[in-house]
Amino acid sequence: MAENTKKKNSKFKTKKEKPEFDQQIVDLARVTRVMAGGKRMRFRACVVIGNRKGKVGVGLAKGKDVALAVGKAVKKAEKNIITVNMVNNTIPHEVYIKSGSSKILLKPAPEGTGVISGGAVRTVLDLAGVKNIVSKIMGTNNKVNNVKTVIEALESLKKIKKSEKKEEKKEVPAKETKEEKKEDNK
Repeated sequence: MAENTKKKNSKFKTKKEKPEFDQQIVDLARVTRVMAGGKRMRFRACVVIGNRKGKVGVGLAKGKDVALAVGKAVKKAEKNIITVNMVNNTIPHEVYIKSGSSKILLKPAPEGTGVISGGAVRTVLDLAGVKNIVSKIMGTNNKVNNVKTVIEALESLKKIKKSEKKEEKKEVPAKETKEEKKEDNK
């Protein structure tokens, strides 16, 4: 009996390891299916995960309760992780993507601008680690479609080589004046 109490008291709190990816629920919906004998209720979760260092993924799943749906969505998101090409905490070039009824425009922004975007797009960009960007949702208000379109846009970004970043300025010769032309002709 004394041994059991020692075991209970000797337990110490273990620190939980911080997960590799942060997760955020973008959309949570109660969906029903009409079956013979009534309606079957389930939950649909759309979850975005990211490490804020250039990796982001999205997952969409259904479950009998909210916890199951979110757990399944996180597992799907971990399987669908993409790497975002970034230059100086922004995207390398402007992107316009149309997918279904969803239209999204992403533009690079100078340092200090922050993330100027709304809705589900902001969530994806924050978890991807993009610090300076301007975006506009021009199509539907459907969060799930907008998230999928943003992932598609981030996937389509081209990688910029170091030599392209620092473009050399070319000197443009000034136009010759009439006096210089006359001197050249003599």
